[in-house]
Amino acid sequence: MQKKHRLVLITVVAVIAVILFITWAKRPKPVAVIISPADIGEVQRTITNTRAGTLKACRRAGLSPAIGGQISLLPVKEGDKVKKGQILLEMWNDDISAQVSLAKSEILASESRIKEACIMAKVAKHEASRQTKLLKKGLASNGDAERAVGDSEARQAACQAAKSSAEVSRARLAVAQAALDRTQLKAPFDGTVAEVTGELGEFVTPSPVGVPTPPAVDIIDTSCLYVLAPIDEVDAPEIKADMPARISLDAYNKKFFKGKVRRIAPYVLDREKQARTVDIEVNFIIENDNHNMLPGYSADVEVILDSHDKVVRIPTEALLEGQKVFVYDQENKNIYEKEIKTGLSNWKYTEVLEGLDAGENIVTSIDRDGVVDGASVKIEADKK
Repeated sequence: MQKKHRLVLITVVAVIAVILFITWAKRPKPVAVIISPADIGEVQRTITNTRAGTLKACRRAGLSPAIGGQISLLPVKEGDKVKKGQILLEMWNDDISAQVSLAKSEILASESRIKEACIMAKVAKHEASRQTKLLKKGLASNGDAERAVGDSEARQAACQAAKSSAEVSRARLAVAQAALDRTQLKAPFDGTVAEVTGELGEFVTPSPVGVPTPPAVDIIDTSCLYVLAPIDEVDAPEIKADMPARISLDAYNKKFFKGKVRRIAPYVLDREKQARTVDIEVNFIIENDNHNMLPGYSADVEVILDSHDKVVRIPTEALLEGQKVFVYDQENKNIYEKEIKTGLSNWKYTEVLEGLDAGENIVTSIDRDGVVDGASVKIEADKK
């Protein structure tokens, strides 16, 4: 009998052990999560561009000759640094150069005639004055005095005529010089030659009206750069000139540059009917920041609308709908849902006004399966 009771007891214990083992085996496994502590720092409310912006040069000129002709001088090549007024391209202009030289020679001759005529006018004036004085003393006749005065006036008129003739020669030189200038392309500012489409000896013609053609020489001032970026029309009313901003470029990975809004376009672009935008321009605050940057780089901007410093903040990616977060319970190795009150927010950080203290760990990998209220978790290192 005792043997039978012992067998029953062993059987019951075995069944209970099996049930406990199955229950233990089927228990939910801890979910791997990434946590991050709430910390103290700065949170800013920002607006970012909807599509990639572009790094632009403050000054850029596509230059083409005003008249047709054959390129006789092309002293620059792509990448050359040029100074304001430097000749970039010149058409064949020997005939016009000759007219300029002739006009300059005529001016020299006119100046010599002025000198001759005006010296003679001065002498004649002195003679007229002398004859007039002698007439008053009865030492000269009326005829001699009148002839001296008339000769003086004639010489003065000749002097004035010579000066007028010189003005005509100068005007003729200006006309010839203007014609010569039309055969030359000169740098309108200090810059860098970005592109040259003409070739030495090639014939070029001006662009027909309404038909755009590539410029013969494209020059860029790379000493002054800014970012042109599209902002969603909904966000545009909040942006004002002189607001601070951050600039980032794909070519300078993970590096930010201080900027300032310099201009907001006065109209909305409707190229994409469902995504209308307003262009803004952002300057670099520190000029040396854009050293060696190239116009055309893709760029992004964050316009800073408001900023709070030394506040409790959490990564924005940890925020759930309804202003809630998952808090990690170190003692029980699980997470629980907690409601918080938030303030300023951007893509990186969200300000916490109530419900969370600095140092509390919250889950940032909220999109993983099994991350629910009360779930057992294990901590996974953040690989970012």
